[in-house]
Amino acid sequence: MSTDPEKLTFEQAMAALQAIVADLEQGEAPLEQSLAQYERGIELARYCNDLLDQAELRVRELLPDNNESDFSGPLDSRS
Repeated sequence: MSTDPEKLTFEQAMAALQAIVADLEQGEAPLEQSLAQYERGIELARYCNDLLDQAELRVRELLPDNNESDFSGPLDSRS
């Protein structure tokens, strides 16, 4: 998998982050490897948060008058 988070999709980055968390929770890796994984995890978490922030901004732009409102339409867009 790519070392540059910006080349990953959100889903790929989250999967990589989850794998790192699982490895760190096991606590079997040497200290230096654990630190490297932790640093990578922080990098991936920041990237995912940035993508979520961007998605939120895009959704807000679609709302009338940029107001937040509860969704009251059908869950199935074909309805």
